[in-house]
Amino acid sequence: MKLVQLEATGGARAVALVEASHLHLLEGVTSVRELALEAIQQRKTLAQRAEARASSRREDYEQVLSERRLFAPLDHTDPAQVLVSGTGLTHLGSARTRAGMHGAQAEPAAQTASMKMFQLGLEQGKPADGSIGVQPEWFYKGDGSCLTRPEHPFPVPSFSLDAGEEPEIVGAYVVGPDGQPYRLGFALGNELSDHVTERQNYLYLAHSKLRPCSVGPELLLGELPEELTGSSRIWRGGQLLWESEFASGEGNMSHRISGLEHHHFKYPMFRRPGAVHLHFFGTATLSFAAGVRTQPGDVFEIECQVFGRPLRNQLARAEEPPAEVRSL
Repeated sequence: MKLVQLEATGGARAVALVEASHLHLLEGVTSVRELALEAIQQRKTLAQRAEARASSRREDYEQVLSERRLFAPLDHTDPAQVLVSGTGLTHLGSARTRAGMHGAQAEPAAQTASMKMFQLGLEQGKPADGSIGVQPEWFYKGDGSCLTRPEHPFPVPSFSLDAGEEPEIVGAYVVGPDGQPYRLGFALGNELSDHVTERQNYLYLAHSKLRPCSVGPELLLGELPEELTGSSRIWRGGQLLWESEFASGEGNMSHRISGLEHHHFKYPMFRRPGAVHLHFFGTATLSFAAGVRTQPGDVFEIECQVFGRPLRNQLARAEEPPAEVRSL
């Protein structure tokens, strides 16, 4: 089962079940978060509550897409109550991609901090006894204001030196009234990053992640398949500029999903009741590592059949006033 959030005909927010070419609207809820909190309270699954609230109203999926009426599949009325974060060096081959991205400026692979972290994950990310593995690299992406809706342009800051796609799987969570995190499902994500800034110095990684991102359009309920493959594409002027397959799921990772979740939610400040978390699980595929340099107008398209429709966003420059600190 897959859910979307949308602006329904008439302008009101709505939640809908995905049914091939149609969206089956739910009655009485305006957000997936609201539906999730209801499921927690009633001790039901999210799928059970979605089925119980299915109405007779439907919308044409293609029309909703063309009119850009989709939201991220999980959000919050207060963007400050959304934490967008991620983990890196979690996929088999991701250290090689990282080394290729840094190019000649990197130290010999065996000496880099990235390779040491990756090797630690390979050796201790999936303990044979099923216990929690070693903690991964972790980064802060932003609050809910960094989420760009599917089919909408990425507002890349004017100070960015690059804007490159990162096709990833995203875990979607709501913290219940009991202070415990509940996983609602998984979605596609484009964890857009500034790889030129990161390449200048690895300690700039934190800065390079403070960029817009996109999640969706659909939320896959239930467990994540062991093996996933998809395609990451860049279109320029209507022509395919670059394409690569990406692989994910635990079968292609050096960490278990449960371990990544544990090392995120072990911090009490990440278990605030009612809060939303969107957590990127990492990638091993980057166009930047292949020498591609994106530009405004490029369209990113990330597709994986398991997640339904592809995630698409165009690259654009944001028009923002300069930051000025004033003394009071």
